[in-house]
Amino acid sequence: MINASDIHALVDEKIEGTGMFVVELTVSSSNRIVIELDSLEGVTIKDCVQVSRHVESSLDRETQDFELLVSSAGIDKPLRDRRQYVKNVGRELRVQLNDGVELKGELIEADEQVKLKLPASKKKKLPEREELVDWENIKEAKIIISFK
Repeated sequence: MINASDIHALVDEKIEGTGMFVVELTVSSSNRIVIELDSLEGVTIKDCVQVSRHVESSLDRETQDFELLVSSAGIDKPLRDRRQYVKNVGRELRVQLNDGVELKGELIEADEQVKLKLPASKKKKLPEREELVDWENIKEAKIIISFK
């Protein structure tokens, strides 16, 4: 079986100095390697191809067969790295907290804590407000995709 840490080292070698980072890297028992990349500037198809070629050229298919998938982190997937929050400042997020509370609002800051601007709610009689959320209290956060 292919070792995930070996693959991570190969990817890190290729993306060093590019601003890209690994969001997720998995290797299944059947040697299906899935690598998701992101960057503050975005990830292009060319970036994915270059990483894929580098990893593939470093592995020997004669020794172990494998499937390799390299992609950018999908906009429909949860944010999994703090740098993804920084990249998405100004966008609308849906944040599920560990206690089950769900917050929807504009991400206005992501440093020591996540700061959201929550819209006013007539139903709950709440004015527009800002909410600070500790990183460890976030169960999941996703970008709200809107087609305005």
